[in-house]
Amino acid sequence: MNWLLVGILAYLAVQMAIGLWVSRRVNNEVDYILAGRTLGLGVASFSIFATWFGAESIQGAAGTMYTDGLSGASADPFGYVLCILLVGLIFARPLWNAGFTTFGDLFRARYSAGVEKFVILLIVPTSIIWAGAQVRAFGNVLSHASGLSIEAAITAAALFVMLYTTIGGLLADAWTDVVQGIAVIVGLIVLLAHLMITGDLQAAWAQVPAERLAILGDGSVPWYEMLEAWTVPVVGSMLAVELLSRVLGCRSADTARRACLAGSGLYLAVGAIPALIGLCGPYLVPGLEDGEQLIPALASLHLGPWFYVAFAGALVSAILSTVDSCMLAGSTLVTHNVLLPLWPDLSERARLRASRLGVLTMGVMAWGLALRTESIKDLVEIASAFGSAGVFVVACFGLFTTIGGPLSAWVALCTGFVVWGAGALLAWPAPYVTALALSVVGYLATSQVGRATAPLADVSH
Repeated sequence: MNWLLVGILAYLAVQMAIGLWVSRRVNNEVDYILAGRTLGLGVASFSIFATWFGAESIQGAAGTMYTDGLSGASADPFGYVLCILLVGLIFARPLWNAGFTTFGDLFRARYSAGVEKFVILLIVPTSIIWAGAQVRAFGNVLSHASGLSIEAAITAAALFVMLYTTIGGLLADAWTDVVQGIAVIVGLIVLLAHLMITGDLQAAWAQVPAERLAILGDGSVPWYEMLEAWTVPVVGSMLAVELLSRVLGCRSADTARRACLAGSGLYLAVGAIPALIGLCGPYLVPGLEDGEQLIPALASLHLGPWFYVAFAGALVSAILSTVDSCMLAGSTLVTHNVLLPLWPDLSERARLRASRLGVLTMGVMAWGLALRTESIKDLVEIASAFGSAGVFVVACFGLFTTIGGPLSAWVALCTGFVVWGAGALLAWPAPYVTALALSVVGYLATSQVGRATAPLADVSH
């Protein structure tokens, strides 16, 4: 009997049961999109951690450090830890206090409906790309466990995620994130404990040279490329809708702030495990052609059948906790901010059906993308930077100042997207940092042109 497949299927059945149970509490659009603004500190903290801690956080981070040492940690874990921490310190309280239903509401309230829709056009592809990457990763696991072709496994993975995300919305996502977060922690601790009990990890650590522990590398990388490597995960992901939906779904502004701080701490603690294993990787499993296979290789070598099933559950958990959030966040922006305003008189039941249909549509798009790509890593890198430079600039000015109006927002958004796209296409050394800087310049240069907009405090939601 294939115990790995049995274990994964049993785990998926538990996730589906949780989704069905929680869905009984979903009665309207706010329940579906924001969990009724009832998320407490514990659930929100685990949900923030689990949403951000995807498959690339386990395999990708270990693989990067296997190759580059600690200097490869600019994204995972340190960049994303800093990102979540800064959201808690700077953005969580004012965003929650503004009473928004979605992140897109900020741009309509502060600028205009046109700016709102253009922002959504820029950021929804990020959710689709990120979801596609996770669906493919889930398909890889199912294919390995079941013997299905990769196409069939990806299709099965997409169908499962679409079904349980559609049923329960953010509330189901948050509660399944708790289970998934615990599974990730247990799976990684089991692997770490086995490596320490055998003494392999200690022996490998003793061989790690000092240059592999230099977080800024050996000085051969130019400063602007180093700045780019840190800015993309920190600034590029800081206002990701998957994270902000949990902030807005908390029961209070203080809970939202503390949940981000706790989530970043969890991420650092758990993310240190694959980072440590990756640092020691060349001395644990020397000669790997693909560093991302380090942790699966160690799990198969060191863990017995039952513990290996627990590890596989951890990997599946990391994937599911990210992909369901991406699908829900992206579809919410489209349905709530673009489609539903066209029919303002819809009943709550009709609005809820529209939100669920949006999740299904997002899932189909992620499935199609997952089938047509070969590299998970490439999708994740594109998702972190796609269109976010201008969005970050406009959101910061809009949330914290009264400087600028719709014209400034349009200029900054277009500048950020065009400059980043040109830089990525032409292989500039720091396209994201360049786009960020020019977006600020464009916003300020046009801030005195056009009509003024009301500060957020004067806008009722």
